[in-house]
Amino acid sequence: MLRLIRLVLSDPALRLAAVLLVLFGAHAATMGPYVSALAIKVFGLSDRAYSGVLLVASVLSVSASVGLGILADQRANRRAIALGTSAMLIVGSGLVLAGENWIVFVIANALILPLSASIFGQLFALSRLAASTHPDADRPAILSTLRALFALPWVVVLPIWSVVFDQGAALTAIYPVTLSLGAAIVALTFLFWPRDGATRWPDPKSGLSFRQSLREMANLPILARVVALGTINGAVMLYLVVMGLVFEATPGRGAADTALYAGLMAGLEVPFMLALPLVLGRVERTTLIWIGAALYATHLGLIPLLAPTPFVWLLTLPGAIGGAVVLTQPMAYLQDLLSNRPGAGASLMALQKLAGDGFSAAVFAIGTALAGYELAAAAGAILGVAGAGMLWALDRRAARS
Repeated sequence: MLRLIRLVLSDPALRLAAVLLVLFGAHAATMGPYVSALAIKVFGLSDRAYSGVLLVASVLSVSASVGLGILADQRANRRAIALGTSAMLIVGSGLVLAGENWIVFVIANALILPLSASIFGQLFALSRLAASTHPDADRPAILSTLRALFALPWVVVLPIWSVVFDQGAALTAIYPVTLSLGAAIVALTFLFWPRDGATRWPDPKSGLSFRQSLREMANLPILARVVALGTINGAVMLYLVVMGLVFEATPGRGAADTALYAGLMAGLEVPFMLALPLVLGRVERTTLIWIGAALYATHLGLIPLLAPTPFVWLLTLPGAIGGAVVLTQPMAYLQDLLSNRPGAGASLMALQKLAGDGFSAAVFAIGTALAGYELAAAAGAILGVAGAGMLWALDRRAARS
């Protein structure tokens, strides 16, 4: 474990990816758990309206990620794309700070911040390329370690927000912090991202047209696996949406409990992620993903039922173990499907997110309309386990043919 951390820190490109993932993780930890509460409790959107914002944001995010991933493979201009997308972090937070009304909130969260999401895929494309200079046996562990570093800030950031909100701060206090984090990401990207065409690893242009690249990604066996993994990602997204709203609606709970729960989850996920290399290779990846999805589903489905009780905190253990798996292994699985196209491989992660966001938005809208947050959480949990089972079956069938 320590050897892998030293390996990441000794490589300039991997070190940059690690630092940027920590900062981007801090941005996500600051904003992610509170967006739903901001939308509904602060800016007055209805559950249905917020579902619409989620859907628009998902479509725009994946369109940008896929398009930019293909463009990065075509032109090998990853630095320029990383700079442009990370700048959207500054624009989105700055817009809400300047206006602080529901109109700018919707514009920022539906149209601007989704464009910044592709920086996540670009960072893992950079990491995969940089990892290619290291032994094959270390590459999966390097990517798992980097994903753990993305989760690490949640351990520190969320307890701080728990204290801040417990002292009576408004939820909108997150925006000056997200603006500062965005500025730091842009500055480090500008200063240290490897110059295009001057990298230590080969990064040839793909030679494929945009249509050819899309056709490659739309291959049915690949697309079926993306959809299957999307159901698992939908469970993760549904957790971020439902958890904050459940705690806000539960007497005696609130924003401080949201921060504490998410912080405990992230704090437990990090050591489990760092320990995953001990399991990789001993358990088949799709089986590991199914086990992780089942554990994560247990935590998601029981949050609304146990939120009024002290037992809700026990759910962080199966949630963290499952999360350590479902937040790392699907990414490596998808990148391996298009291993010779780092940008397109990263775009598959965006397609998985689109599928997940679509599933979570639909489940949230239908579940809350029929029976509230309890049904939404339970349906999301069942869907995630079913998707993991579908992935396992697809690989079993492919192995027999």
